[in-house]
Amino acid sequence: MPNRRRFLQGVSSLPLLGGTSLAASVRRDFYKELGVRPFINAAGTYTTLTASLMPREVVEAFDYASRQYVRLNELHDAVGQRIASLIGCEAAMVTAGAASALTLGTAACITGTNPDFIHRIPDTTGMKNEVIIQKTHRYGYDHAVRNCGIRFVEVETAEELERAINERTAMMLFFNAADPAGKIKVAEFAQLGKKHNIPTFNDAAADVPPVENLSKYLKLGFDLVTFSGGKGLRGPQSAGLLLGRKDLIAAARLNASPYSDSIGRGMKVNKEELLAMMVAVEIYLKKDHAAEWKEWEKRVRIIADSIASIPAVKTETVVPEIANAVPTLKVSWDESVLKLDAQEVLKRLREGEPSIEMMPGGKHGLTITVWMMQPGEAQIVARRLREVLRSA
Repeated sequence: MPNRRRFLQGVSSLPLLGGTSLAASVRRDFYKELGVRPFINAAGTYTTLTASLMPREVVEAFDYASRQYVRLNELHDAVGQRIASLIGCEAAMVTAGAASALTLGTAACITGTNPDFIHRIPDTTGMKNEVIIQKTHRYGYDHAVRNCGIRFVEVETAEELERAINERTAMMLFFNAADPAGKIKVAEFAQLGKKHNIPTFNDAAADVPPVENLSKYLKLGFDLVTFSGGKGLRGPQSAGLLLGRKDLIAAARLNASPYSDSIGRGMKVNKEELLAMMVAVEIYLKKDHAAEWKEWEKRVRIIADSIASIPAVKTETVVPEIANAVPTLKVSWDESVLKLDAQEVLKRLREGEPSIEMMPGGKHGLTITVWMMQPGEAQIVARRLREVLRSA
């Protein structure tokens, strides 16, 4: 006859179904424990504001990957192939954000698969080490390119660009959001690279939506393109995509983790981020983008209508030409009527209940984006903004 005491002791030592305990099933409010205050995101996909929120399916993929070991390079290969097939490009890799992709893509153009070059950069002695960029395209992220030991060569016209090309030219860099400011437009820039057999790299980190952009710039002829994984794609905030030529993606992989003596060793992408980023791309390509756009327009109207009757307040709905191209509400007012400047309004919204983040739109104005809001939050933002403006 079985020993009942031993049986009960054995059962009590086993984990409950699903590997959880009763105590673990009680959800902890980590932010409250740490004294960190969440907020409604009416500002946009800024890294400092933790960008976007991952859909449930992406979180599930992250959780799935956390439960089993795999060989990292095997998973990198498989995920890259899946993403490339979904987008319709030669090759793809998941990176540690778009800034990581800038470093790895630049390194690939310098080193190829030469192990000595890979080990030596940012010492580029004896290597191609010049990157051509339009003067109007210099920006806060080009440090990720300079990490590779390159020297930027600034140009303004197509003629200057062609004269700048020489035996040391490793790459031509294009910042997609700066296209309106530059004299060499996006398609011409790609074709100049083709003409002179120089790899071209387009930083389009914040440039989905529209969904077509995921393949647009490769079709124009760019050899490499990067997108942030944690903005419009709603993947992990610490992930990004590097898309492009098969040989350059292969070289970028050799410059990255898990290879130890490489410039990208610290730019680690784990198995959880790999799967989660893949699922984020799958979801993004399948979603009803037209319906989502209508929802964003509805949220803008809710907020605009809520303040329309306040004297001296003006609203305008705009869609940025390139980066963060989503319905955006511009709010401005006459300070002689409303005795508040933009910073005071932002402060009151940030410190109020609930906390709300927006962006300034000049001294007497605000910029409100709605695409990172959760259902029902547009109504809350409308109410709080109306309260603050009416108080003046």
